Amino acid sequence: MTQKLIRAYENKNQSILAGGSAPVPHTYFNLVKLAKGQSFRLSLPGYETMSVVLSGNVDIAVDGSTFPAVGQRPDIWSGQADSVYGGSGADIVIRANTDDTEVAIAGGACETKFAPFRVTPDEIDMVDVGSPETHCHRRIFHVLGQNGAGRAGNLLVSELLCDDGNWSGYPPHKHDTQADGETAHEEVYHYRFRPANGFGAQYWFTDQAGERTVHMTRNGDTFAFSSGYHPTVTSPGHQEYIFTILVGIEQRSLVQNFKQEYRHLMGLFPGVQAMVDKFK
Repeated sequence: MTQKLIRAYENKNQSILAGGSAPVPHTYFNLVKLAKGQSFRLSLPGYETMSVVLSGNVDIAVDGSTFPAVGQRPDIWSGQADSVYGGSGADIVIRANTDDTEVAIAGGACETKFAPFRVTPDEIDMVDVGSPETHCHRRIFHVLGQNGAGRAGNLLVSELLCDDGNWSGYPPHKHDTQADGETAHEEVYHYRFRPANGFGAQYWFTDQAGERTVHMTRNGDTFAFSSGYHPTVTSPGHQEYIFTILVGIEQRSLVQNFKQEYRHLMGLFPGVQAMVDKFK
């Protein structure tokens, strides 16, 4: 199994994807919901993490170093994320300062332990891709991207906002083979929609005959995959948010291999080359 859709459920602060689980054994993902004054503690031997505040405000301690008042937005639709990086196996304590606090924790396998650091909203690196006219307009906000070079392992974290009725992950590309012109990276998508009754479609296919799947995606679903092309579309009238985790198997920087028969489209959509460059 190289791809899996996990339907939305109340995970009660337990990992949605534990480290070592198929189809993304190098990736960890958790959603933590806290009321004011509640705390959550985490230590993942062999995994670095990025704690991204989706809503609310928290204090985050990493191996005793405290990052106070992390979180500047009431929800994912209201500005950029505030986040804290924790090195491999770090002891992390998240304490909520507000009710209705939600934190997404992304993790990636990493042997080296790096020092913790904070990425504030003004440090987020955004790339604008596509256009409304080409029906593939989305903005990618790199939380842990090039800013992690030299101070993090192979974990990449971003938030994507896609216009209603538009495509992302397009033109189709993959990143499952470590070779010239491509890198091997696991990936996880976690979807939200506005309004919350929105839906989308997650396509997945390979170059092998018969390996084609389409999932209907709803608010709170999660898709994990370690191979294949993976374009996404959202329904008209519903804006889409995707929390994205990438973990490189052999290197940090991502090199996407665009499917040959669609590669000519790269020049038709604004920002595609900038998107490619931002992941390197």
